[in-house]
Amino acid sequence: MWAAKGHHVKLVSVTNGDIGHWREAGGPLALRRKAEVEQVSKMLGSSVVVLDNHDGELMPTLENRKAITKLIREWKADLVLSPRPNDYHPDHRYTGILVQDAAFMVTVPFFCPDVPPLKLNPVFMYYTDRFTKPNPSQPDIAISIDAVMDKKLDALAVMESQFLEGGANGHEGLMPKNPAERTKRIKEVRDAHAARNFSVAERFRNVLKDWYGAEAGAKVKYAEAFEICEYGRRPDKAELKKLFPFF
Repeated sequence: MWAAKGHHVKLVSVTNGDIGHWREAGGPLALRRKAEVEQVSKMLGSSVVVLDNHDGELMPTLENRKAITKLIREWKADLVLSPRPNDYHPDHRYTGILVQDAAFMVTVPFFCPDVPPLKLNPVFMYYTDRFTKPNPSQPDIAISIDAVMDKKLDALAVMESQFLEGGANGHEGLMPKNPAERTKRIKEVRDAHAARNFSVAERFRNVLKDWYGAEAGAKVKYAEAFEICEYGRRPDKAELKKLFPFF
């Protein structure tokens, strides 16, 4: 939705996905994953970068903190989105911590002095999730994605090693043996992903109504929701409307 309005969007894969499959691993899988996300990025009109960190081994090290800080500075980001630091997957969790740490360091002149610091701290936000400990997700904004849900599902379907084949917890039985089975499997994956965004809309109906008004907010079928990270810039509602120009 941002890219369609002419804004510059960058997707960052913080690991290379090299063990995220039940049958494949190593360099060949990493290359396959990279090709998939590059195709997705082209479909969505964004840029993409894949960091060469091993899947399942991401740690909140100084080296990784510097890498994330530099990426944000080089992009001159206005808005940075990441998972929250409490998540089932250690790579997701530590990505959240690394981005959280960068929320301050991007403005510090003598940290990574080879890349100019940002004069204005970006707004950092977390994707919503269903985890409740130590605290549940409490989004500050919810966005209708009804108009682009099919495009999102088309893009996710391109990531066959991740979704169609079940990723690290898949199995041979998920592999389509003929065109009819493939069509059925693609529909299963699309339906599962659509259900997630339907659930977000249902859970945060009051947030949608707050942003869209009661009548329009009640009609939203699919949504994304985001929570402000308190360590970056704290935007008010007027600034959030500028950052999310979809109302």
